[in-house]
Amino acid sequence: MNESPERRVEVRVLRYDPESDRSEWRAYDVPLRAPGTVLGLLHHIKEEIDPTLVFRRSCEQGVCGSDAMSIDGRNRLACRTLVDDPSRTISVAPLPGLPVVRDLIVDMRPFYDNYKSVAPYLIGAGPAPEGRERLQSPEEKARFDNSTGCILCAACTTTCPVFRRRDTYAGPAALVAAHRFIFDSRDAGDDVRYPLVAHLDGAFGCRTAFSCTDACPRGVEVTRAIAEVKRWAVRHGSGREEDRRL
Repeated sequence: MNESPERRVEVRVLRYDPESDRSEWRAYDVPLRAPGTVLGLLHHIKEEIDPTLVFRRSCEQGVCGSDAMSIDGRNRLACRTLVDDPSRTISVAPLPGLPVVRDLIVDMRPFYDNYKSVAPYLIGAGPAPEGRERLQSPEEKARFDNSTGCILCAACTTTCPVFRRRDTYAGPAALVAAHRFIFDSRDAGDDVRYPLVAHLDGAFGCRTAFSCTDACPRGVEVTRAIAEVKRWAVRHGSGREEDRRL
């Protein structure tokens, strides 16, 4: 009985060497164990072919967000991107729009700085009630629940055409974080966040391209969240109490 031939796939990786400050594509012939993942292919390259390849990964379950990269020209998580077609070439590159440290690793500090710029934490109205948590109804939680799905992978922000043209723009992930707290019934930070998001480097810089929503691996409705932050900012800026929340 003849064994079926081993399926293999070509993986092209954009390698960056910081010492020479040069990038170049390198091709690797990798066995494909269907259904495989791009992360699995990268592990094989590092462990069996070229140990100098470097990339980030942690949980490998699509939760940590550390293995976000550009795969075939789209920002995705390598651990969630399946490969089951040996006839095509897989192209893997670092996330665009952020400084490359080496190979597939980018410097995330600009992304995190933008995230911190919107005060992404609960600002309570006075001390918490003694002996219990700050309570809210299921309906109140549902108002911002989708925005809590963000895992800070930077896939949405680095695919945004505005951020890639102007890195002073806070970016989709930061604005989703702002949305998460603006619409939290327990939060009292409206006056703190308004000047942080109500400008062209904040929510009003969004051009509604929907590329961020398409890139999100967790199903966060990024563009919708930013649009709601825009409407909230307009109403809050009017100064009328009845307009302070949607």
